[in-house]
Amino acid sequence: MLSTALVALDSTIIATAVPSIVEDLGGFSQFPWLFSLYLLAQAVSTPVYGRLADVAGRKPVMLAGIGLFLLGSVLCGAAWSMPVLILARAVQGLGAGAVLPMSVTIVGDVYSLEERARVQGYIASVWGISAVVGPTLGGAFSEYVSWRWIFWVNLPLCLVAGLVLHRTFRERLRGERGRVDYLGAGLLSTGCALLILGLLEGGQAWAWASVPSVAVLLGGLVLLAAFVAVQRRVAAPVLPLWVFSRRLLLATSLASVGVGAVVLGLTSYVPTYAQGVLGAGPVTAGLALAALTVGWPLAAAVAGRLYLRYGFRATALLGTALAVAGSALVVAAVRAGSLLLVALACFVVGAGLGFTAVPTLVAAQSSVGWAERGVVTGSNLFSRSLGSALAVAVLGAVANASLGDAPARGAALRDASSAVFVGVLVAAVAMVGAVLAMPRRVAPPAPRESA
Repeated sequence: MLSTALVALDSTIIATAVPSIVEDLGGFSQFPWLFSLYLLAQAVSTPVYGRLADVAGRKPVMLAGIGLFLLGSVLCGAAWSMPVLILARAVQGLGAGAVLPMSVTIVGDVYSLEERARVQGYIASVWGISAVVGPTLGGAFSEYVSWRWIFWVNLPLCLVAGLVLHRTFRERLRGERGRVDYLGAGLLSTGCALLILGLLEGGQAWAWASVPSVAVLLGGLVLLAAFVAVQRRVAAPVLPLWVFSRRLLLATSLASVGVGAVVLGLTSYVPTYAQGVLGAGPVTAGLALAALTVGWPLAAAVAGRLYLRYGFRATALLGTALAVAGSALVVAAVRAGSLLLVALACFVVGAGLGFTAVPTLVAAQSSVGWAERGVVTGSNLFSRSLGSALAVAVLGAVANASLGDAPARGAALRDASSAVFVGVLVAAVAMVGAVLAMPRRVAPPAPRESA
């Protein structure tokens, strides 16, 4: 729970500080990189950590992640320009890529399926507290002290989390020793980075049909194709292709892509809309966004009881229905210019994501044994992070295209926000299709896989 709090707090505390950061360092058109590069680093490192956890154990991977997150926080707090801050956020993302999946994997190791329904409530409480504390702290630091404190506050939290984990967590390795596919990891990270770069800078730094645009996007696709080829040959792939050949795992991974896209689309642009269009202060904008991350843990705490009674698929379908309804309400609220309605819509979306993310992840974990749980959890959360990174890139391109040469304020910013939230609605609708593809029953792992 302490380790999860690092990522949970960081995911909510920075959004409300974006206007202050841009005012201090400049680079409004670059601010989506604060999210996308962080998420990209988190996404591409998660499968590597998942594989390492199945080989070397969960504890050393978690401690390494906490250390990287601490280093990234120090660098962020000391950043003197937007490019430096963006690169420092990438270091933070490398740490988060270990912390979050290891937390979820450890829960899957220690507790049975029935116990996890209760434990998910404990983990959800971390996100619930962070949902209120994060935006409030981020807004207060930005308004009354300095935005740099949103990173400095991570230092004592990292130290406490690492110390408690080191002293209290004991594990017995049950996986097989093996190598880690670093070549595959490099191809995956570079290919994804080029795609994100092409989506973010297309129409801005260069025209979509220009040689640089085509070269960057094509280069990314070629590297990802090479990555797939490598995964077919190596003995211990960093992202095994069998994960996507099983119907349940593929469907839950696609649902995670949608979850990541929806949550980051709102997290990135609700505070900007609230402050830039409605004139709200950082604290008020943060509280509006907090409704999203309050609804999520409340629903997650209840989701365990529902999936034990009605099944994973039925619970996730309820979640996607709420996510679609809430996303549609966000679009209507933006056009009506009501911050209160935006907050209510965010709460509904958050509840929908809580009912979707928990059962899909637990279903994936429950279908495999200990030796595969790390890589399956890593693959699922990789999909969520990748969805978030792609969403920030795509929605950033949508926002920049809507703004054009107009100043990033007033009516232009309102139109850009409206276009972004329509994109969020599309992602929510796509989630419904992914969940419908899940099998109605989840088969437990074979005895040999659980040994």
